[in-house]
Amino acid sequence: MLFVAAFYHFAPIADPSAVKPPLAKLCCALGVKGSILIAPEGVNGTIAGSREGIDEALAHIRGLPGFGALECKESHTDEMPFRRMKVRLKREIVTMGQPQVDPLAGTGHYVRAKDWNALIDAPDVAVIDTRNFYEVGIGTFQGAVDPGTDSFGEFPAWWQANKDRFQGKRIAMFCTGGIRCEKSTNYLIGQGVDEVFHLKGGILKYLEDVPKADSRWQGECYVFDGRVSVGHGLVQGDHQLCHACGRPVSTADRAHADFEQGAQCPACVGEYSESDRARFRERQKQITLAKARE
Repeated sequence: MLFVAAFYHFAPIADPSAVKPPLAKLCCALGVKGSILIAPEGVNGTIAGSREGIDEALAHIRGLPGFGALECKESHTDEMPFRRMKVRLKREIVTMGQPQVDPLAGTGHYVRAKDWNALIDAPDVAVIDTRNFYEVGIGTFQGAVDPGTDSFGEFPAWWQANKDRFQGKRIAMFCTGGIRCEKSTNYLIGQGVDEVFHLKGGILKYLEDVPKADSRWQGECYVFDGRVSVGHGLVQGDHQLCHACGRPVSTADRAHADFEQGAQCPACVGEYSESDRARFRERQKQITLAKARE
């Protein structure tokens, strides 16, 4: 059994380029794989490995100045969900493109998973899903507003175009693990919204803590690793990735006449040229051959 740890932490990093090499070297030595983003505002990542490997990697990050309080959400998997370890330097650990947004200056009110249902059931609360459209498409909270964004950077423009819809409402926001809400709630506070809340630990914490019988969650939750989706109890879900467009595809999608493994899915059937499809098919052929040699 392998452990998957998803984490983020906002704290100033004076020299991200100095943090990257020792962290990357340690993860590789421990056999830990995944993706970690480092920026002047903090760290964001999902990694997988043995119990010892995950513990040592997280201990290293917590040893950085200001990172002692880093929290993570853990789940389990039988197969390694990543092919390699990537440690990358970025301008932001979650890209919103709003320089004035600073989660360290204040965020919305944190709501624990066990208290979330009572909040979103209230008639004066508007629930907003801050994730991208393809994530929302496989699962969300009942009654949540879907902004229909392709990327998180589109959220501020969506809010400006739609804010009048939410006059007189308390705003409850959620995302996969909580990081996007750190910025989106700070943004709304800066726009003059008085009562803003967000789900502490995100959907992952909710699916871990709230029994399915009591849940307001519908569908599965998209995750950014080889498992693609998880359900209640953080058990691996039904979805796989379309390796042409990168969208999640369900069992029903894979049974559709327009689905071709590695080349297209019903959602992207009209999006690529024949030369693109030929390239995708050759890539899938190489993937199949590589797996046969393992």
